[in-house]
Amino acid sequence: MNSHHTDPEHELSRLAGLISAEDFRAAVEREDITTVMVCLPDMMGRLKGKRLNAFTFLDRTAKETTVSEACAYILATNVSMDPLGGFDLTGWDKGFQDLGMVADLSTLRVLSYMPGLALVHCDAVQPDGTPVQIAPRRMLRTQLNRLEDLGFEARVGLESEFVLCDGFQPVVPHNLDYALNLPPTLSDFLRYLEDALPEAGVPIEATKTEGAPGQVEITFPYGPALEACDAYTVYKQTVQHLARRQALTATFMSAPFTGVGSGLHLHLSLWKDGAPAFATAPGEELPETMRQSIAGLLSGMPHLAPLYAPNPNSYKRYATAHSFAPQYMNWGHDNRGCAVRVTGHGEGTHLEIRLPGADANPYLALTASLAGIVHGLAEKLTPPAPCRGDAYADRQSPRVRRDLAEAVAYFDGSNFATSALGAAVVHHYAVAAEVELAEHRRQVTDVERERGFDRA
Repeated sequence: MNSHHTDPEHELSRLAGLISAEDFRAAVEREDITTVMVCLPDMMGRLKGKRLNAFTFLDRTAKETTVSEACAYILATNVSMDPLGGFDLTGWDKGFQDLGMVADLSTLRVLSYMPGLALVHCDAVQPDGTPVQIAPRRMLRTQLNRLEDLGFEARVGLESEFVLCDGFQPVVPHNLDYALNLPPTLSDFLRYLEDALPEAGVPIEATKTEGAPGQVEITFPYGPALEACDAYTVYKQTVQHLARRQALTATFMSAPFTGVGSGLHLHLSLWKDGAPAFATAPGEELPETMRQSIAGLLSGMPHLAPLYAPNPNSYKRYATAHSFAPQYMNWGHDNRGCAVRVTGHGEGTHLEIRLPGADANPYLALTASLAGIVHGLAEKLTPPAPCRGDAYADRQSPRVRRDLAEAVAYFDGSNFATSALGAAVVHHYAVAAEVELAEHRRQVTDVERERGFDRA
């Protein structure tokens, strides 16, 4: 902000989105910002943390490495935040100790819909200051560093789907795919969202209604991978906040209703020396870098399914043919039935990875994808022939994992997963998957009651 402005209301109106540490300090001293949410992305991709007094935050960032502490169980729990055993990071045998939170000041931002409040992403560290390797943000950084060692940078554009509901029913009862004349409830919600996201430093590329009742798709512009994931966590929090303010519910379930799937598609390209490494002229063969990346994805992703499909519900999205969710580990040119789709033109040619569902943590889904790509580049792998027809009739390619039990069986102890992620990371996320499986195995579902009650 320009220092010559003296009108406090003018200054406050300009506080939006990502701000520098200097502008943040000035806003705190004017008391335009009074509270800071210090946030750790958890295993589900949710922002967890504390609300600090803004002056306390300033003081700690000036004098200390960590700005706060949090119980380690927020990185070793389930969706219900139950204290659990079985994790190496923490548990009853360790007394559920604290972890430090180190603020990444480049992520400081103001949310216009929450006046007086700022948000900052943090990284988790052990008491001795070493990074927590199983933390999602750290896991993504590790893969980005591996990619950098090969001379590449990843740029990512996320494409997110969710279903907007009134109670447990979609706000509209029918298909509104690509519709522009929307019912007032949905139209108003999207207008609020389109205003709020850019003001939170989360620019959007496009908004559209999708094929399932109440389903919405938001696409985001390309950017550096870590920043894209940070922005996504703010987006998801904003969606849920605005929905609650309108007495609505936004669900990011992978399969919120039978036959309905919501995805989190990763549009990904590699860059080398400031130029797009996937650039393809019309009629040309794909660059070798892109072919090796495709081969690595198809080879590696089957081993890492718990990172991009973490819940039993995740696999119900894959269950229906011709649902636009992949059933086979295949790839194709502009084919939305494939697990990996080559799309875009010229310098914009890139990969769309269609495996992750809406319930995926973007840091972890991208971690899995980059681990596969690094594998393909390092080993100079060759992809199979592209799918040139109905991707759901492709019996030559391996099947996408059918359920979480199968996925974790291939993940836990996988040589590839251990080599790419480290044994501690594999064990941690295998335990998390087993926790989800155990919970679902003990629950009696509505389907069981419906089919089990004697109707004679």
